[in-house]
Amino acid sequence: MKVAPQRAMNAREWGLLALLSLLWGGSYLFVGVSVREIPPLTVATLRVGLAAAMLWACAPMLGIAVPRSPKAIAALAALGFGNNAVPFGLITWAQTHLPGGLASILVAATPLISVLAGHALTKEEKLTGLKLSGAVAGLAGVAWLIGPDLLTRAGANLWAEFAVLAAALSYALSAIFARRMGSLGLKPIDVAAGQSTAATLFLAPLALVIDRPWTLPVPSEAAIASILGIAAFSTALAFIVYFRILAGAGATNVLLVTLLTPATAVVLGALFLDERLLARQFLGFALIVIGLAFIDGRLPRALLAQRNNPNPASGDSRLPMGHKSR
Repeated sequence: MKVAPQRAMNAREWGLLALLSLLWGGSYLFVGVSVREIPPLTVATLRVGLAAAMLWACAPMLGIAVPRSPKAIAALAALGFGNNAVPFGLITWAQTHLPGGLASILVAATPLISVLAGHALTKEEKLTGLKLSGAVAGLAGVAWLIGPDLLTRAGANLWAEFAVLAAALSYALSAIFARRMGSLGLKPIDVAAGQSTAATLFLAPLALVIDRPWTLPVPSEAAIASILGIAAFSTALAFIVYFRILAGAGATNVLLVTLLTPATAVVLGALFLDERLLARQFLGFALIVIGLAFIDGRLPRALLAQRNNPNPASGDSRLPMGHKSR
């Protein structure tokens, strides 16, 4: 199945990427509030279940089509498992042990993993020198983040950090797989609704058996509002935006959102949850940012062009007055 090669994003796609970073950055705040009262699997189930319900309730207005072919249904089931059920469950559990800002920084490893997986699994997104350099720098940042906990054997925190990295792997593989959805006749809105529905079917039985939510006390208004917020904004709306960018700009480009999301998550966590990150965690994030800049390629190429032609305007100084160069 042929997939268009990755291209540079246009201004509209960059705007959508900024919106997506805000929506997903807010998810760490919503989860941080809700897991104080509601078990993680129940939070993850309500997140996708309510998102699916909202999308299907608006189906006539949004133009959502029910998938008909077995291939489309199977693809949505796979995407619901890998892009929602697994990462949402893992990250929600991890946030019972980690600040949301740190979780978001570890999720920023997703494009690094995507580059390596894309090289191995596709013909369109092969490694270049810049991408390999970026992957090495970014993975060094991840190693720096986790290293101290690994050395001190900080049990729960270490497992939580590995859980977030496993979620990042699941996101990366799902993003590569999701690029094929358009060839199945599925629009971004169809995929958002379908994967949320499939994820609900995966997570609900586990939440019922493990969490037994009917035995829990009624949550506070803040927890209920957080669940509604993460379902409506950080899931339903966010994935509509996500698949819209993915369809045009490719898996590696859309996953650059994980570079922007930690800034939002850290600020919101500091403002509303009194979360603070250590200096070494910001250093690890800086290495990841450098890695992502090299993976994207535009910044290094611009710097190289600037070095090779430090004063591009000087060539025009000899042109007659009023003449415009082309």
